[in-house]
Order: sequence, then C-alpha cells, then structure tokens
Amino acid sequence: MIKLTVLYGHPTNAAEFEAYYANTHLSKVAKMKGLAKMELTKFLNYFDGSKPDYYRMAEFWFNTPEAMQKTMSSSVGQDVAADLPNFVTGGVTLLVGEVEEL
Repeated sequence: MIKLTVLYGHPTNAAEFEAYYANTHLSKVAKMKGLAKMELTKFLNYFDGSKPDYYRMAEFWFNTPEAMQKTMSSSVGQDVAADLPNFVTGGVTLLVGEVEEL
C-alpha cells in the first residue's frame, strides 16, 4: 500500500481552521475516489503542556502508486490540493511512503 500523509502546522486561528476543515475541506476530500482508507488525527499537547510539532495529520491509503496518482491528479484531487491555501496558515508538509505491514 501507498500512503500520502499530510501534516498541518499550527494555525494562526484554530477555531477558523477547524470550521473550514470540517465544513468545507472534508466535503471536498469525501468526493475523492480510489482511497483504500483514510484517517484524520488532531494531536494533543504533551504531558508537560507543550505543543506537538504538528497540529493535525491526514493519512490517505491507496492500493497502488497508480491509484494514488489517478486520484490525486483527478479534478477532485486537484480541487482538494488547491483548497489548502484557503485555510492552512501554519504550513503543510506532504509525505508519500510505502506502507510495510507486520
């Protein structure tokens, strides 16, 4: 399997980020075809109260690299990617990797 990981930096306004993410961005993501699995994580502060390096993470699993390419290059995939600047104020990091299951 292939996984696309999206790491979101801490937004300048968490409430605005969450509202847009939940009400607009995720509705676009829901239209993406070809996903084998998707997980969304909102990170918690560490035990000492300090912030983690990232605010949120979205993980998208695809059965093959070709499936990922087809999904992400589709008009819907391009719309999802183009939407990031509309709400991401803390930066975003994208990683692609091959998942090794034990």
